[in-house]
Amino acid sequence: MKKSQHIVKHRKGWSVKKTGSSKATKVTRTQKEAIKIGKQIAKNQQTELVIHGQNGKIREKSETGGSDRRQ
Repeated sequence: MKKSQHIVKHRKGWSVKKTGSSKATKVTRTQKEAIKIGKQIAKNQQTELVIHGQNGKIREKSETGGSDRRQ
């Protein structure tokens, strides 16, 4: 399984989570903040960034925190 950073809804806002992890790497108040942090982590770790909407479905993906691939 390819490791990715996921931006997902959290009870305190939005979180950045690594694939397979039950614990958030970072929790933020807004999705925009979580995306910014997630992009940096994905870039540093050469992993994919997966952004989920409020409904939990994948909204978009990007390779190594870079160019977007809309779903």
